[in-house]
Amino acid sequence: MKKYFIGELIKKRRLELKLTQEQLCKGICEPITISRLENGRQTPSMNKLRVLLQRLDLPEDKYYALLSKNEMQISDLQTEITSCNVLKDSQRGLPKIEELEKIADPDDPLIHQFILRSKVSLGKKENGEIIPYTYDEKLDILFQAIRLTAPNFDIDAIYEGLYSIDEVKVINQIATVYSDLKQHKKAIDIYYQLLKYIKKHFQNILQSGGLLPLVAFNYARELDLVGRYAEAVEIAELGWQACTQYGQYYYLPSIIAIIAECYHFLNQDEKSKRYYKQAFYLFEAINNKRGTEIIKSEIQEYFNSDFSI
Repeated sequence: MKKYFIGELIKKRRLELKLTQEQLCKGICEPITISRLENGRQTPSMNKLRVLLQRLDLPEDKYYALLSKNEMQISDLQTEITSCNVLKDSQRGLPKIEELEKIADPDDPLIHQFILRSKVSLGKKENGEIIPYTYDEKLDILFQAIRLTAPNFDIDAIYEGLYSIDEVKVINQIATVYSDLKQHKKAIDIYYQLLKYIKKHFQNILQSGGLLPLVAFNYARELDLVGRYAEAVEIAELGWQACTQYGQYYYLPSIIAIIAECYHFLNQDEKSKRYYKQAFYLFEAINNKRGTEIIKSEIQEYFNSDFSI
């Protein structure tokens, strides 16, 4: 088996994709850094190397870089903040963001992009209370975040860009805000572009496995909301397949619940009930009480009956 230094591998893949050094590193580092990396004269920080590998659809879990003490602290804080984002734990997450801001390099766009998108999730403190940002504030912050690393970002031409996993997550957040604003057409267009991008560019990156279920769930939900039920089922089934393929099950019960609701509106109630039952038991298995209550409520509304265990 032929062996490559990391710089040689990056250069080989970059040329395969017909990318210039400037295109690959835009928003991440200077072209001279890529040149030195490819020639074996320099290794960038862990964060920058990880994003470069993601943009090239290379599995970064196979490559390792030595971490400085500062990078280890940053990595640990990012892990804790990510957990707070998932759990919506603003009380614990906001102080961690403040810690990260104190030790982050002011010239590192990747860290500051992470900080901005985490703030959108966790909110802000005003007069000693934690409150969410307004939708307009969220959009301003998220567009600022994506343009830290993709300065020419065009919301209407996402497919033409070159993105890392974290950048895709920022764009997904932007779509979610448009959905909250009831701008469903805009949100659907963004999810359509994201799904297309993920399917083409993230085939080899294990860490990207959670992206397709996330985007497919959001996309299917938007299609359901505007009454495009058959399309919603198709996208939800794609998300279901991705959940099982990548072992990412967080969104699976919600995806199945979307399928169930869509089949009801497609006048296929027997199918709908069957999927509702699967979603209910999955929500119950992970102790998601809110999910089980939603399922019970929808069954009562759509079929005028209680859920029968």
